[in-house]
This record gives sequence, structure tokens and C-alpha cells, in this order.
Amino acid sequence: MKLGFVINPVAGIGGAVALKGSDGEAIVEQALIRGAKPKAEVRALQAMQQIQADDRAIAIYTASKAMGEDVLNSLGLPCEVIYQAAESSSSTDTKKVIRRFVEKQVDLIVFAGGDGTARDVLDVLSSELDSSIPVIGIPAGVKIHSAVYAVTPVRAGELINLMLSGEPMSLHESQVMDLDEVAFREGSVNAKCYGYLPVPVDDTRMQLIKQGGLNQHDAAIEDIAADIIENMEPDVYYLIGSGSTTAEIMNQLSLQNTLLGIDIVCHQQLIASDVDEQTILQTIHDRPAKIVVTIIGGQGHVFGRGNQQLSSKVICQVGRENIIIVATNEKLRSLDKRPMISDTGDIDLDKQLSGLYQVVTGYQQKTLYKLN
Repeated sequence: MKLGFVINPVAGIGGAVALKGSDGEAIVEQALIRGAKPKAEVRALQAMQQIQADDRAIAIYTASKAMGEDVLNSLGLPCEVIYQAAESSSSTDTKKVIRRFVEKQVDLIVFAGGDGTARDVLDVLSSELDSSIPVIGIPAGVKIHSAVYAVTPVRAGELINLMLSGEPMSLHESQVMDLDEVAFREGSVNAKCYGYLPVPVDDTRMQLIKQGGLNQHDAAIEDIAADIIENMEPDVYYLIGSGSTTAEIMNQLSLQNTLLGIDIVCHQQLIASDVDEQTILQTIHDRPAKIVVTIIGGQGHVFGRGNQQLSSKVICQVGRENIIIVATNEKLRSLDKRPMISDTGDIDLDKQLSGLYQVVTGYQQKTLYKLN
């Protein structure tokens, strides 16, 4: 079996520093100035650690250095470098690598990135070469609305390993989403279907498309916010996560809200707005704090999608017992009994976060629901 493996090294670089994306050289440069560290290779490593290539007839093609070669060499996985990437790679490099995969007639393409990377892959496979090669995305971006990604890097690796072992897999066309990143930074979610890519059918490992507009009742969201506010403790710093459900908390407090970012509240007053990871750590240092987050409807992610500012360091400092999850019953039903997901990038932490949570679903109303 022939596998094509490529990484977008700067995918997700803007997450922890509150830039809400990484599309474009200017944003990447700004993220680096703010002290951001690339994490796409780490995410790809977590996936490819699951690969068992011992006695199998497997050929892995990749790009040089950070675009794939370094990760595979670190794992001792044999590979052939078929593209020499520039020191500072771009979407152009990703597209050129995908073309080389098609020329090599690979059986499966694995790519690590976000929605922008998925669009680059689609541009080549559909528009230019009309290829039907199946793909698996390793989630490494800030905002991952597309359904061509696995729910976590580890799940991606498990699925890749199954396919490499010859496990029969059905394929279906899944949506690649196009999100207006400029509008996203301004607090508006404008996502549309960009096209489709073939992916393995696996409801436990592949994520679904993010569901919005679930006809949630405003009253239910208002009740959730009222419950959170009523139970706010003095001298405790509340990290209010992104999303319309948590936004109602800020609305009822008459505080400025960052719809797609993280705000810090204490004594029901705004302490800091649209904060990054470092600002959070500095602000809550040696102080009691709680995290208030909601789930992504349809997908189920609590951490790791659009809120990388709530990093593993932040979560560890706050503590599992101080995580408050809020969601309407309708949003929980949209998961169709699948568990909520934590994808912090720290596998051990994700395991520690596993278990039952009392999700606030209304005023003085909680629903037990499993995470991971």
C-alpha cells in the first residue's frame, strides 16, 4: 500500500495567541511575534505513532523536513522524500506535494492541518486532477469545521493503521468547509461548503460537520446563563469560552463579549477581553479559577476547536473539578449519544479529563454526559 503524508507546519499556530486562525503569511508572522509555537508536527506525531509498519508492504511518500520527513524519521518509519519544501512553506507547497502524491498513485493521502489545508488538498484532487484518492485529516488547525478530519490525532492514527492493515473500509464524500477567517476574527461565523473529499466511514473516529442553527430556544440559553451567574463565587476568576451559549452569560452581565474568543470575569466584572494563553496564565496565577465552555454541536468538542487559548497548561492550572460545561439539551441530542471530546494536544491530559460531567442544561438543571 502506498501512503502520502504531508504536514502544514504552521497550521494552528494562531490558536493559543488568540488570532483565531493561521491563514496567510501576515497572520503567521504576527503569531510568531506573539510567541506562538508551531504544534502541527506534534499533532502529526501523535497520529503516526499509532502506525505499525513492521512486516507490511507499505511505501510512505512525503515532503522534506517539517512537512513530513522529520516526523517520520523520528518514529523510524521508512519514507521517500519526493518534494523539497521551502524553509518557510506555504499552501503552494502543500498543493505541489499533493500533485506528487497523485503522480505516485498513492492509495491514501494523510494530511495534518486545518480547514485551509483541506481546501488546498481539495483544490488539487478535484479541480486539477479529478482524483478520487481517499484522505484522512489529522486535526492541527484552529478552526476545523470540515468533516474530513478525525476527532483527534490518535483516532486519525488508529484509522490509518486499520487501512494499512487491509481492513475493508467504505468511503463516503465528506464536506470541506470554507470559513471567512477575516470575518471570523471579527466575531462572525461565515462558513459554506467548499466541496467534498472521500473519507473512510467511521463514526467513532471521523468527526462530523459542525452543526449551527439548531433552532435552540433562546429561553433555554438564557436559563443556562442565569444559572451560571447565580452560582458565580466571589474572588474566583471565570474563563468564559467562545460560542453563543456562553455569550449569553456575558450579555446578562452587561459585559463586552468576545464571541469567538476567551474573556476573563471576576466579581461579575470584565477583567480581560479576548485573551491569549499567556495572558490567562498570568492573570489567574495563584488565584482560584473556573473554565466555562460549551460543546460544538454535531461534533462534540469541548477543548481543541477554536479555543486553543484554553491550553493544557491553563486546564491543568485550573483543574478538572473547575471545568463547567454548558449546553442546551438540543445540542446534546445533536451528538446522537456520542461522547463529548477533549483534544487538547496532551494525550495524558485528555485521558485525565475523561468521565461523566454534569452539563448545565438549564436553570438549576444538569444532565450527566460522558466526555472522551
